[in-house]
Formats: sequence, structure tokens, C-alpha cells
Amino acid sequence: MRRLISHPAIGLLFSLALLGSAVSAAPSPAATEGDWVAPQFTFHTGEKLANLKLHYITLGNPKNPAILFLHGTYRPGSDMLSKDFGGELFGPGQPLDASKYYIISTDGIGVGQSSKPSDGLRTRFPAYNYDDMVQAQYRLVTEGLGIKHLRLIIGNSMGGMQTWMWGQTWPQMMDALVPMASQPTEMSSRNWMMRRLLVESIKQDPAWNNGNYSTQPPSLRLANAMFSVATSGGTLAYQAAAPTRAQADKLVDERLSAAQTGDANDFIYQWQSSADFNAAPGLKKIQAPVLVIISADDERNPPETGLMEASMKELKHARLLLIPASNDTRGHGTTSMAKFYSTELAQFMRETEKAK
Repeated sequence: MRRLISHPAIGLLFSLALLGSAVSAAPSPAATEGDWVAPQFTFHTGEKLANLKLHYITLGNPKNPAILFLHGTYRPGSDMLSKDFGGELFGPGQPLDASKYYIISTDGIGVGQSSKPSDGLRTRFPAYNYDDMVQAQYRLVTEGLGIKHLRLIIGNSMGGMQTWMWGQTWPQMMDALVPMASQPTEMSSRNWMMRRLLVESIKQDPAWNNGNYSTQPPSLRLANAMFSVATSGGTLAYQAAAPTRAQADKLVDERLSAAQTGDANDFIYQWQSSADFNAAPGLKKIQAPVLVIISADDERNPPETGLMEASMKELKHARLLLIPASNDTRGHGTTSMAKFYSTELAQFMRETEKAK
């Protein structure tokens, strides 16, 4: 027996009320959050887990065309409600107006309030990858929410990589795809090297104790801070924010003193899950129009490699929006700020609406 539990998200309602007041006097649709539980889930390794829980958030009327938002690594689905993203996209008259669409976001396996190692299994939790995460998302959308077709799938970073996977696995299920801060090619180069080093820095900390720690290993805080500075933030933005050693030290001190809310085992699983990602062989299967959005200063997906341009040639209906680097962009983090592409996204939505 599948369980679908929904309830108003009071905190989210407050956020959306503020969002609505900033963009229009019209009231914003209520946000709802809930849990869907799969009685049994089989992972790509053959491992099985009973009662896999997926937490989700929705905006708008379920009778409206559905949009699926896919979040980045270790970020919760509620990221879509930030003022820089949802505040630019979901308000009245904005590109993904929540009064016109039914917007869905789910915490992926291993993230937020969905099933994860820190729930109790620790390193006995099944080793999941992006295939497992996408299959779980599909089951939530189709079995849990009863949706058979999606107007749009839009994903950021990890969610962008999973958007590529959705498009080739269920090519007839969506009208349009917007993968952001991602490329479909095999996980490699600095992107994977930094992820590998992030994981190893925690595993090689004696305090990790093969996942059986009683307090979080000290390496978790340092490794996370180092990874985030190295692979997100933007070169020009960092130069503007920290043009002297004293200012750079201040930023480092702030990161090292920030509250540590993550769990080391969860963190390891989250970053390891990308290891076998490679959506490139299936690009020709994608049928829906694609709008690719990348920042020119993306540290993890540097456009100068030419990999994205080569991938574009494999797609039937696609175009690339390359956001120029500036003091205002944030490297890999740029696409969390929809002001850089809301106009182009609105145009893309109009074009794909006419094509239906």
C-alpha cells in the first residue's frame, strides 16, 4: 500500500507571501509539502530497500500543467523557493507563474527529508547513483502524484544532469527541458577529481571511523569549505569580494565558523552518486526542445573545453544560453539566480507552448 501524505508548509507559505508581495499584489498559491513512500525500491546494484521515503514540495493547482524542478547536490528541493530563483520565476506574470502551472520539487534520495544514510543505516544504506535518483523521481511523479505528462523539467547542477537523463529515458513525457549548470558528458576532469578528493578527505579522517562516528568528523567542515571555494563562486566575483588577503581571510573564517548541519556519511553518498554519470550516449533519444543554460565562469563545466558545443550537435531541437562572466555572476552558482535568464526562459516557454 503506497502512502501519500500532504500538509501545508507554513514556513514556505510565509516565504511565498513575501515573494508575492515583492512581484505583485496578487496572492501566491499555497505551498504544500508531503512524503511519498515506495513500499519497496530496487537500486541499480540489485539492493532493495523497504519503505523508501521521498519528500516533496508543490506549488499551484494539480489540474494545471506540471513542471518538475530538480535540485543540486546535497541541496533540498525547497531551494526552488529562494527569492533569487522562485522569486524571479513563480510570481504572477513571471515565466513559471505558479497560478498557471503545478510546480513540483522533491528531495532526492539521500537528501533533505528523503531516505538517507543518516536515518540509521549509515554505510549499510544502499549505494545509490543518479539512475536510482531519477527512477525514484519518476515513481513519485507518476505513482505518487498521478502525473503522466510534464510541461517542463528544469534542473540545476546535479538536477541539470538528471534533466538530461529524464529526456532520454522518457522522451515523450515532457514538452521541454532546461538543464542548467551541467553537461551530459561523462563525469571527468576537475569536476570528478574535486569530488573524489572531497570524499577521500573525509574517509581518510580517522574520526570518520568507517562511518561509525559519534560526532561529525572535523574534515567535513574543512573539505566542504575548500570544495565550495574551488568549484563555485566565480573568479571575478571572488576578486571583487576579496581583493586583499585580509578580506579573503575574512571570507574563509566565516565559512569555517558557519554552523555544520550536514552528516559525513550523507555527504559521501551524495557526491559519490555522480561517479558513473554519462548521459552523452543517449542524447539522440531526446525528443523535447532543450534550452541549455550555463555560465561562462562555471568552474565545474568550463565551456572552453568545447564539450557542451559538441553535445549540442547531437540534439534535435536545442540552443545554448551562455551567461557572460561578471562581478555579479557566481561561477557554478550563477544559475541559482534566475535574473540572468528569466527573459530567455519566458521566450522558451512561449515557443514550446506553440509547438504543442
